[in-house]
Amino acid sequence: MNTSGKTLITVQTMVNAPIQKVWDVWTNPHHITQWNNASDDWHTPKAENDLRVGGKFLTRMEAKDGSFGFDFEGEYSKVEEHQLIEYFMSDKRNVEITFEEKGGVTQVTEKFEAEETNPIDMQQFGWQSILNNFKKYTESLSQKVRLVFEVEINASIERVYKTMLAQETYKQWTKEFNPTSSYKGSWEKGSKILFLGVDENGQEGGMVSRIKENILNSFVSIEHIGMLINGQEITTGPEVEIWAGSEENYRFTTKNGKTIVEVELDTNNEYKSYFEDTYPKALNVLKNICEE
Repeated sequence: MNTSGKTLITVQTMVNAPIQKVWDVWTNPHHITQWNNASDDWHTPKAENDLRVGGKFLTRMEAKDGSFGFDFEGEYSKVEEHQLIEYFMSDKRNVEITFEEKGGVTQVTEKFEAEETNPIDMQQFGWQSILNNFKKYTESLSQKVRLVFEVEINASIERVYKTMLAQETYKQWTKEFNPTSSYKGSWEKGSKILFLGVDENGQEGGMVSRIKENILNSFVSIEHIGMLINGQEITTGPEVEIWAGSEENYRFTTKNGKTIVEVELDTNNEYKSYFEDTYPKALNVLKNICEE
């Protein structure tokens, strides 16, 4: 990075996450709006990012009380995926960010040219605070949480149990998660089962799982052990560690002649809001199918 004789400031952090995840959180506008603030009384309500040489970015940073705000803008001069980003700001000062993974932990180092208005230590403190917030947010995404959902269905417990698991009706109620949702395998206890779907790139992927328990018309427990990525079953490594060992449980009970389905689901903070939105919709589809 050519510093043009300006004072160069360095900030750094170690993030307990694989480099692919760190890169995604750093560059994805959805994530940027969640971590790009130096203190709790500021936030980033808007982020745009065209990550390529010559591409531009913009983040809108504002005080939460509305008293002040500004646009932080720049243009990329160098991009090496999972390794290096260089850009210059609207005032032509240069910034370099490097990413280096060491045993599943990723070191992020930022070097930037200082401006001449504020003291050096104040600038370093502000940029380091944002970097610390990035670390905190990124690491929080992998923390597991258990979600619980419930639906009441006006149908027999036998019908609900069968409808939930049968291949054709399974495809119907799980379309809320993926329009091409299906499974391959057996629901018998101890069996391996693949939960499948085609992604936006036309690649088939999904979860590699096993049936931990299956009690007829009563309880089904699924243990997820890995992921299907580009046709390969991956059960070890950083890309699957957030799912390995997580469970998805279904309990079927009766109440006043109706069937209650309770779902317990292990996920992480990154997908928590997604499942909170989609699972109730999926269970409502199941309800409608069973009550037809």
